Amino acid sequence: MIPSTDALLAEVAGGVCRLTLNRPDKRNALDARLVADLKAALRAADADGEVRVVAIQGAGKDFCSGADLSALRRIAEASVMENLDDVEELAELFLLPRKMKKPVVACVRGRALAGGCGLATACDLVVAAETAQFGYPEVRIGFVPAMVMAILRRNVSEKRAFELIVRGQPIAAAEAERMGLINHAWPDAEFDRERDALLIDLAARSPSAVQLSKRLLYHSDGMGFDAAIHAGADVNVVARMTDDMKAGVARFLERA
Repeated sequence: MIPSTDALLAEVAGGVCRLTLNRPDKRNALDARLVADLKAALRAADADGEVRVVAIQGAGKDFCSGADLSALRRIAEASVMENLDDVEELAELFLLPRKMKKPVVACVRGRALAGGCGLATACDLVVAAETAQFGYPEVRIGFVPAMVMAILRRNVSEKRAFELIVRGQPIAAAEAERMGLINHAWPDAEFDRERDALLIDLAARSPSAVQLSKRLLYHSDGMGFDAAIHAGADVNVVARMTDDMKAGVARFLERA
């Protein structure tokens, strides 16, 4: 059971857990409570046997505009150690999707900016309506998108990452798709249908195969070629022993 809160709505149906950032009047900006609620919900979804895939979306017009004004005021007034505690909470949120066994999909309408863009791109997949916008405007207030830079650098080229960071201008979903920042940009009128089809497709996949594939993909990040091949060999052996693999091979042989 994944409980809803005022700031975060949770719904599970057909193997899909939908988490909705529910601060539309604040453009779903991240504050301490929403960050805590989202981390708790992600952990609960990962432990829930009924959940095959997790979708994160925003209520209202926008996905997430980053930190809210109260958080920015607190940052400006806090001590070094208070800011350290605060950023560690946010860093944990950005790390969670990669650590989870199940795929996490960001479903973006409207704006995904600053930490909101970081949250989206921290997910395993990002899909967006064509009118959505992505960006890191932190430089415009003398700030640095420091934590999300690690995510950005793994998604786009070095020169693209540099331009996004130092200019701080938002980009359209189609451009984000072209540069590899997101997976798909769909026409607004088709977004709900395409999103649901993707989530249903992911939920139908072998849980063990998805978990092993995700773990290997991220575990091999930074490995040398030989080490990555050997890590893949180890996972290959484990996959051969799973019930899903045995059942899948049996079905394939029956059709052959």
